[in-house]
Amino acid sequence: MRIADKMAFNQVNQNLTKNRSDMADLQNQAATQKRINKPSDDPLASARVLAARTEEKGNGQFIKNINNARSFLEFSDQSLGELSEILVRAKELAISQSNDASGNSETRMVTASEIEQIYNQAVQIGNRKLGERFIFGGYKTQTTPFGQAGEYFGDDGDMKIQTQKDSFVAMNIAGSKVFLGRGLGGDGIVRASYDAPKDVEQLKQHQQEENERSELNREIENNYIETRGPASQRRQSRSDKQDPVTGGAGINIFSALRNLEVSLRTNDKEGVQENLDTLDQAISQVVLARSEVGSRIMAVNNTMDSLQKAVVDNRVTASQLEDADAFQVISDINKTDSTLKATLETSGKLIQPSLLDFLR
Repeated sequence: MRIADKMAFNQVNQNLTKNRSDMADLQNQAATQKRINKPSDDPLASARVLAARTEEKGNGQFIKNINNARSFLEFSDQSLGELSEILVRAKELAISQSNDASGNSETRMVTASEIEQIYNQAVQIGNRKLGERFIFGGYKTQTTPFGQAGEYFGDDGDMKIQTQKDSFVAMNIAGSKVFLGRGLGGDGIVRASYDAPKDVEQLKQHQQEENERSELNREIENNYIETRGPASQRRQSRSDKQDPVTGGAGINIFSALRNLEVSLRTNDKEGVQENLDTLDQAISQVVLARSEVGSRIMAVNNTMDSLQKAVVDNRVTASQLEDADAFQVISDINKTDSTLKATLETSGKLIQPSLLDFLR
């Protein structure tokens, strides 16, 4: 077979192009430390790397959500701890003034002043804010949840944040459940009984229902206790005397403290004794709410650990697929460089004759 000069030239040109292209790819890998710099380098590995990075970005956003929810829940837990402490203090005062051996009209009057301060402190705890948002107002985070008379202006909404795919957790607990005893299940666990609005019409209907409920609550409060002084009458509903652990209704903490103050100011020993059971139930109610918050904190902490591990695993997977082996790249560069030099040397000998050689 006769090898024409054109065939030899094409072969040399093809070899030189291939060697220089390989050298350029290797130099690019050495500069970027990446084996895959464009999808055409390895289509299958590129798809896997893209999926891993997408999942990593999603997990990163979930971690941000969890950090935000955890700070909200931890602040709620701290506030509920303070509420539990002041209720325990109120019970201690009630026990000390529940008999004539340790209490009289003067000491009960002095104790009533401290109960009044405890009541005001409970209202302040109910109106706690984290940043610009009230923590016990439900969805109404920009509205002060409780008035000085104990009326509730928030709603029963749970602000749920996404912690994983198809996994949500409520980052707040409504003040109506903690302070008014609404929504307590028969097993003593605070349960959400509220569905988030799905469109504008449902949101408007929800706001209208909440406004009507607030008006009704204010009317009930006005009918129960009109003034906060010795002339007030203690009117506690039968449902307030039921224990949430046994499946009964919850306790209105503000009413319990008001009733205790009225009993002390009027030197009503029997009334003080009756309020001891109510305070026990109020403390249990706060403890149950705090346990619900604690369980959510534990859940988000466990989710955080799994997400952080998933982020590390995704980075390892992407690194194994796209990162270049530095030693292998340097070795390939030296080998390709030797091949390119050999190609140039042999090409010079193969295409040595010039046009002048043919004209001799």
